[in-house]
Amino acid sequence: MTRAVGFPPVFDKESKLLILGSFPSVPSRKIDFYYGNPQNRFWRTVCGFFGEEVPQKTADKREFLLRRNIALWDVVVSCEIVGSADSSIREEEIADLPALFAQAKIGRILCNGGKAFALLSAHFPALVPLAEKLPSTSPANPRFSAEVWRGALREAFLCGGAG
Repeated sequence: MTRAVGFPPVFDKESKLLILGSFPSVPSRKIDFYYGNPQNRFWRTVCGFFGEEVPQKTADKREFLLRRNIALWDVVVSCEIVGSADSSIREEEIADLPALFAQAKIGRILCNGGKAFALLSAHFPALVPLAEKLPSTSPANPRFSAEVWRGALREAFLCGGAG
């Protein structure tokens, strides 16, 4: 197993929604930014919700997130992992979510997949009432549903949860 390190969070003091993944995939670690696998549905889904094209550059993706008051992070900041498999995560170091919450206005968490939700639940049970488990946007997930994601984003932004 290889020890791998994730990325710092993308957020600012105006961030209202946290999208929380588990740990970056190999393609993401290669480009040093979130959801770097072109087959991953994350960027198409979230940008599409707002009617925007997917930015090509990392700086433009950051700008999109901040402009839309979205924070992005992974619950695991470093771990031993085989490839990109969440099931192989071992010896994980967990993100300091309370520090993030102290610096932003986050009122809702969307967990990108079951592993992110399970780790959030295990390490931060007090945050679970703010969280929703969504189907992973990973290309390895055959049960992905863009409609479920759109509904969660609609709830977060149009019904007051993050908007």
